[in-house]
Parts: sequence; structure tokens; C-alpha cells
Amino acid sequence: MDMTTTLAATFAALAFTVFCGWRGARPINVLKGPRMMPWRPLMVAGATATLLLAAHALNLLGVKTGDPRY
Repeated sequence: MDMTTTLAATFAALAFTVFCGWRGARPINVLKGPRMMPWRPLMVAGATATLLLAAHALNLLGVKTGDPRY
């Protein structure tokens, strides 16, 4: 991926993470029943994608983020 696509995907994953964190932190409404979306695991998946994309963006800038032995 080029830098523009990587940054767009990074910001999209970050927005997804923040949205899922907001939805997962809302109090449970007992009258509506159980939540049908697992907001916490989705938030963790979004945060993982954000971190991986940020490392990819740093690699595109020339920063070595991996193990230097390899």
C-alpha cells in the first residue's frame, strides 16, 4: 500500500476503534434486552488494526520497526 492509502486506513481504523469504545461504554438498557453487537472485542480488533497500520506507515517513512537481527 502507498502512504495515502495507509493513512486513510489508519484513520478509518482509529475512528472505528473510538466508535466501538463509545458504544461499548454505554450503560445497558434492560428494557431493550441484551446487546447484539460485541462492542468490546470489535474495539480490540480495531485497535490492533490501527497499531499494525501505524507500524506500516512508519516502515513506509523509512523507520525500521522489526527485529534488527532479521
